[in-house]
Amino acid sequence: WGLETNYGSNTGNLNLVRSLATLSFDERRSAFFTTQLLALLKLIDDNKIPSDAQGSWAGAMGNVQFMPTNVAAYGVDADGNGEIGLWDNKADIFASAANFLQKIGWHRGERWGREVTIPLNFEYQLANLSTKKTVNEWQALGVRTATDEDLPDSTMKASLVLPMGYNGPAFLAYRNFHAILRWNRSILYALSVGHLSDRLAGTSALVAKPITEPSLSRDDIKFIQTSLNHLGFDAGEPDGISGPKTRGATRQYQRDNNLPIDGYVGYQLLQQLQAL
Repeated sequence: WGLETNYGSNTGNLNLVRSLATLSFDERRSAFFTTQLLALLKLIDDNKIPSDAQGSWAGAMGNVQFMPTNVAAYGVDADGNGEIGLWDNKADIFASAANFLQKIGWHRGERWGREVTIPLNFEYQLANLSTKKTVNEWQALGVRTATDEDLPDSTMKASLVLPMGYNGPAFLAYRNFHAILRWNRSILYALSVGHLSDRLAGTSALVAKPITEPSLSRDDIKFIQTSLNHLGFDAGEPDGISGPKTRGATRQYQRDNNLPIDGYVGYQLLQQLQAL
């Protein structure tokens, strides 16, 4: 809620029908936005949302920025008034968000993850969402809590996440983290949601400090992708978005050049490739 609209203070002011009708003519994602437009019109025809509803330029609506197909599939009329009030009806807003989270894999009573520390000379290639080990197995590999204490005795599966590479903060991500990723596929988004929820629950701030380095522009990432492809590491079509394929190509480049294999697409990698 906080990340999507700053707790409802910015839900978007663009006409949803007009936005989605326009995007339906974008050849790159015409099928997707046409589906969203038809779902929106059905919601309006069924009197679930107002005909003049406003939202984002991409067609997301309400306090939690649902796309029309998500409103149709997961929206809840919690107060029984016949509408799905995602703009100003807190009961509908929270019931819809909770229903969506539950349906995409959220497990009530479990945490999303935790900040941890990793030892020197760690096998950084293990920091990958596709690598899952039990908390006890991570403990055996030298992973500890953010305050350098033993991890809890647990057989829960977790992945190690290094959002800023081996020099930055580290996190163990549990299955609820993967549920957040099904809401939004950005690792930084999921970490932000998890940490914000912890802070709202009264936990302390992160122990590790983010590394300070220039941020990468979309053109910078395109350069990295193009360079990796040229060197024989398949980063996919250069699009300026650092996704799984780009991180995988980065790991291959790091492995072949005896660098820490953390898959981090950052400023240091940009400098290395620019120097070639």
